[in-house]
Amino acid sequence: MRIEPIKVKIADLVDGYRDSDEEGIVGYHGKLDIRPKYQREFVYSEKQEKAVIDTISKNYPLNVMYWVEKEDGTYEVMDGQQRTLSICHYYWGAYAVNWKGNLWGYSNLPEAEREQFLNYELDVYICKDGTDVEKLEWFQVINIAGEELTNQEIRNAVFAGSWVTDAKRYFSRRNSAAQRISDGYISKQWIRQAGLEMAIEWVAKRDGLTIDEYMRRHQHDSDCSDLWTYFNLVMTWVKMKFIGKHANLYTATDWGEMYRKHKDDEIDAKKLEAWISDLLKDGEITNKKGILWYVLDNNEQHLGLRAFDEKTALEVYEEQGHKCVGVNCPEHGRELDFSEMEADHIVPWSKGGKTVKENCQMLCRHCNRTKSNK
Repeated sequence: MRIEPIKVKIADLVDGYRDSDEEGIVGYHGKLDIRPKYQREFVYSEKQEKAVIDTISKNYPLNVMYWVEKEDGTYEVMDGQQRTLSICHYYWGAYAVNWKGNLWGYSNLPEAEREQFLNYELDVYICKDGTDVEKLEWFQVINIAGEELTNQEIRNAVFAGSWVTDAKRYFSRRNSAAQRISDGYISKQWIRQAGLEMAIEWVAKRDGLTIDEYMRRHQHDSDCSDLWTYFNLVMTWVKMKFIGKHANLYTATDWGEMYRKHKDDEIDAKKLEAWISDLLKDGEITNKKGILWYVLDNNEQHLGLRAFDEKTALEVYEEQGHKCVGVNCPEHGRELDFSEMEADHIVPWSKGGKTVKENCQMLCRHCNRTKSNK
């Protein structure tokens, strides 16, 4: 992989600047994707933008910017998007700044200051050639300045192409189609690519792949129809089976994993909702977010059921004479250390048992771990 350092004058950066809203923003003679199509990332405040121009007016250096060269010989901003936009916004008259004691927009600058601005050189490193693995490693290493990029933002640059462009159209815009479909069930930073990352992970796991492997395989597809179709399959199933209003439970759930494991189960949505509502009222459950998994697989480990506190366990331990009360206990009659015993519910939670002293017994590890819910 080649990393080429270049100097870019602001005069060249702003040449060919065009803001086409959702269709993206380009500059540098029309050869640089400043903000690629259908991508809306973090946005600098006016104060931050003016700070960039103030730095330039003083001839101080800005942080290094990073571009990646695309297959057609054009470029995409990997790091430095907001600094680049700040410069272009100022050049095209978006605001004025205090420049050497005067409040000036670019069009009002005296000739000498205007030349200083246009001739200011930006330090840019361009990633050329190299495998996608090399690019991923490099971008992760240099991802240390400014607004830190997410892993998915890095992947989008490394696997740039027709597939990523189409995927952003569905998953990366404010109020995107994916966001509208999943409203109330998923809470993600869609404009920072977290929603897209989640959707790719779902379909990648379906195929036994990692996110990187899936994107590498589909990089040159003309569209993201496979991804979009699978996302819709998952969300249709979710909305048919989980019909209550439980955003506090839903937004933390891995719907893709749940769909893969339970999509073929026979599920009565109304009965499921009634069961969920009852479980939410149960004070014995400490992990309410595990309820959705529990109603599908009946594994109590999801629920974080209340345990007996040490004080209660010690009291019962003393009352039992330090002996296990398990039926057919291999340690029958022998006094055990407290550390060798475990507090157990006499009547299990599934049968209505509560975490109170009257329902506590001390068993040796063997008896407790071989006991069934009888």
